[in-house]
Amino acid sequence: MITINCWIMKKIAVFPGSFDPFTIGHEDIVTRALPLFDEIVIAVGINALKKSFFSLADRKDMIAKAFKGNPKIRVDHFEGLTVDFCASVGAGHIIRGLRTAADFEFERAIAQTNRKLLPDIESIFFLTQPDHSMVNSTIIRDIVINGGNASQFVPTAVNLSDYTFEV
Repeated sequence: MITINCWIMKKIAVFPGSFDPFTIGHEDIVTRALPLFDEIVIAVGINALKKSFFSLADRKDMIAKAFKGNPKIRVDHFEGLTVDFCASVGAGHIIRGLRTAADFEFERAIAQTNRKLLPDIESIFFLTQPDHSMVNSTIIRDIVINGGNASQFVPTAVNLSDYTFEV
């Protein structure tokens, strides 16, 4: 009798970003990526050089609310290089969304650099849905700062008025 040891590794992807705030565009990318992976870690990056509008805890809470009850989603945060975080959670893929040609050029350079730093990492690009292409966190923050209603641009489970922000 022949015994074959077969190690089944989970396909884990990391979706990194500042998510300040998490948008319907972000939600759509994750939802479309879910069938491809066993687990997606939505990782809030902490950049010491950038001042965040919403706190880290609030951003993680928004994401958790958007995917409440989905066992394939994990919300985490990290400092430093994305590839180092990927290695620490056993991820072989990085998910990125592309809205414009400029996004592609920027993300291509990052993906190629990431492959040099961690040769086993593969970046997967998702084109945003046409109706989400104008949605970005900067515009949403501007709407919120100026007292507008940005609810149509964030996941339905997220109520931005539940969170405080710093201008």
